[in-house]
Amino acid sequence: MDSFGRTIDYLRISVTDRCNERCLYCRPHQYKGWIAPGENLSDDDLVRIVRVAAGLGFRKFRLTGGEPLLRPGLVELVRRMASIPGVECIGLSTNGVKLAPLAADLRRAGLRTVNVSLDALDPALYHRITGGRLGPVLEGIQAAVRAGFERVKLNTVLMRHVNESEIWPLIRFSAEHQLPLRLIELMPLTSRDVLTPDNFLSVEEVMERLRREDELVPAPELRLGHGPARYYRLVRTGALVGFIGAMTQTHFCDNCNKMRLTADGRLRPCLGHHDEINLHEALRASDDESLRRLFFHALAIKPREHEFRSCYQPGRPMTAIGG
Repeated sequence: MDSFGRTIDYLRISVTDRCNERCLYCRPHQYKGWIAPGENLSDDDLVRIVRVAAGLGFRKFRLTGGEPLLRPGLVELVRRMASIPGVECIGLSTNGVKLAPLAADLRRAGLRTVNVSLDALDPALYHRITGGRLGPVLEGIQAAVRAGFERVKLNTVLMRHVNESEIWPLIRFSAEHQLPLRLIELMPLTSRDVLTPDNFLSVEEVMERLRREDELVPAPELRLGHGPARYYRLVRTGALVGFIGAMTQTHFCDNCNKMRLTADGRLRPCLGHHDEINLHEALRASDDESLRRLFFHALAIKPREHEFRSCYQPGRPMTAIGG
């Protein structure tokens, strides 16, 4: 437990800061702050960190990036992680571009859940938001469903005047394929400037729009995964929609259960806070006691809530921190 009585048992692990897309809300234009080769964690480092974390009570792990499927040997890394005592669930967050050829192998290796970013179904708009192509992403989603993952979820970041016209098409798509859709408020993860009235769209406003067209029924019994989404059913549409309102929901952090590990080996207690703990020196030690102490230090300094509503200016963007 942390200082505020929350059970912290979920570690999100960035395996690379590189990405094959350039989403508007994740990587600043002309970003050059790539991790130096010597700072990247090896597979052995990651497996050791997961083993220590599992020994301390972490049970859920998610592989992120950048784009995690760009990391060579990810299937074998999943297999090694899944064999560690105490690891109950391994998930993956991906843009889906490279998912189709890897989905079945990842499932067999022990990956249990997949979250796919899908910010638009219009190919031209998808390209405007991400710089990529929609087709491979849809193929990746279909392959993930065929592979039999326990759960495949779709993530959409809400952007006023950008993809608000895509909300209903995405809801209908999720209902047709029986996949939960999560609508996520824009957060200041590239710069504070992204949070202007011209581009910020709150989950409350979106919920009001949905209620004009359908009945929105709370589903408090549903907890799909380990994150903060609040789920509702759309009665006529048949969709299951989760809302993540980090900016507008004042009690958003009350049940936070996670820490993050960046691809360059920093343990980050909170996404919306600058504190990071460098694990490299501890990884050079022959025993694991130094790593354990750093996890406890991270637990001790984990803040009550994020600073996104306090004129937060990120020190480095989401692609460098991990999703």
